[in-house]
Amino acid sequence: MTSSLLALATGPLIVAAVVFSMLLTLQAAYTVYLVLYTWDQPEAYRKARAPDRFRPPELSFAVLLPARHEEAVIQDTIQRAVDIHYPHHRVEIIVVVESGDQGTIARAQERIEVLERTGVRHVRLVTFDDQPINKPHGLNVAFRQTTNQVVTIFDAEDEIHPAILDVVNTTMLDEGVPVVQCGVQLMNYDSNWYSALNVLEYFFWFKSRLHYHARNRMIPLGGNTVFFRREVIEQLGGWDERNLTEDADIGIRISALGLPVRVVYDDRYVTKEETPPTVGQFIRQRTRWSQGFLQTLRKGEWRKLPTLEQRLLAIYTLAFPTAQALLALYVPVSLWMIFSIKMPILAAIVLWLPAYLVAAHFLVSLVGLYEFTSAHGLRPTRLTPLKMLLGYLPYQWLLGYAAIRATLRELRGVNNWEKTAHVGAHRQHAAQPASKA
Repeated sequence: MTSSLLALATGPLIVAAVVFSMLLTLQAAYTVYLVLYTWDQPEAYRKARAPDRFRPPELSFAVLLPARHEEAVIQDTIQRAVDIHYPHHRVEIIVVVESGDQGTIARAQERIEVLERTGVRHVRLVTFDDQPINKPHGLNVAFRQTTNQVVTIFDAEDEIHPAILDVVNTTMLDEGVPVVQCGVQLMNYDSNWYSALNVLEYFFWFKSRLHYHARNRMIPLGGNTVFFRREVIEQLGGWDERNLTEDADIGIRISALGLPVRVVYDDRYVTKEETPPTVGQFIRQRTRWSQGFLQTLRKGEWRKLPTLEQRLLAIYTLAFPTAQALLALYVPVSLWMIFSIKMPILAAIVLWLPAYLVAAHFLVSLVGLYEFTSAHGLRPTRLTPLKMLLGYLPYQWLLGYAAIRATLRELRGVNNWEKTAHVGAHRQHAAQPASKA
């Protein structure tokens, strides 16, 4: 009698687990495809590169540097923006800070005064004292302070390549595109146990996956090193100040307008950043990103995309945090079922399928590690692959936990901006790749 009841109870559970495993397997296979997209598409791989020759400077640029509690890194970032190889009269650098952040204001003003004494006068500090205190509001404030033709954003810890404006000037003039997304790359792959995995996420996202999104004209843009013709921002009415991922949101709205986005990922010209310094900081960052994607999904601008394929891609992309949360919950359940419940062999095989795709994704990441380090003149230690292997599943669980946390925050209506700390680790460890002659 007991065994019969157990069979009745576990039968539907096995069926549900098999169906869920098949769905997860399809999702994981699609993820691997996106990770490898550029390598599988010679034309996309070619288009990812920056122009081989630069046109003379013609466009004018407004470089926006939103900062909050960035005393440790803001001076170096201002200097790197000033060091961009582009005529100063065609560039305006605007550092935007909330007025209560006296530490960042003092450090920024100190560097601006030093620059002015050396004749550099195209850097300004703009402050605001109204709500909300977040990045998109700061961008809207700074945008209204400039009239230059192209607007771009760099985060307060960014290491900006000196030729990046030449890359964009040439790309926009040659191809007539109104938006260019250039590459952002985390660099400090050896700082802690999860750094390499975090670095490779960026590597595959900017080098491969965003090209797939751009081809399909449904692209959640990155938060910096993205360049807009100012009329695009004016047409959209600026950045959504209620959204925790204003970059993804504005990318969806640009896609809904049917505007093309050119993605450039060239190892020589990436903007260098750092991984979050602690697990807690990493979780807060990913919570914010996941919640912002959910907000963008709920907002519904994706419904204005012209084709069903684009809308489905938007739903998949924006709902991905939920899939991560489900995967985090599913893994222990599936392991328990495999080892605790008697089931048909075919069902047991199906339950293992997602694990095979996880293994494939790890192997692709391992190859990516050596391509990334080779491109940037770095050399991983013999322990780096082992650290990646041991940390791979815990890293996925961190992503899942952050996604669960984001979902709960969104359901409870909690929308505060959880700031990520920056310590400049990418500047301490990253080697400079050889520049193009």
